[in-house]
Amino acid sequence: MQLHPKDSIAVIFCATRTADGEDAYQAAAAAMAELASQQPGFLGEDHARSADGFGITVSYWRDDDCARAWRDHPDHAVIRERGRGEWYSEYSLHVARIERAYDWQK
Repeated sequence: MQLHPKDSIAVIFCATRTADGEDAYQAAAAAMAELASQQPGFLGEDHARSADGFGITVSYWRDDDCARAWRDHPDHAVIRERGRGEWYSEYSLHVARIERAYDWQK
């Protein structure tokens, strides 16, 4: 985890995976992470997944315009539709403005 500046944007993607296409999913996820990291305003991302297939990905953006540009990126849109068709049984997406952030490390 890393600290993100006040007023940056967090896009929180919560999803339950199907059991379908694990190799294709992993390849697409890696490609999207790489593509996102190249977009203007990208600040980083955090991931977590449980054994039952529920996962959370939080991507951080400099501002809402940058987050929306990522949402609208054509390659991202193609993978999003593939996810709906093959890899997710359900998901939710939340967009939040970061008011405060704290880090701690041992």
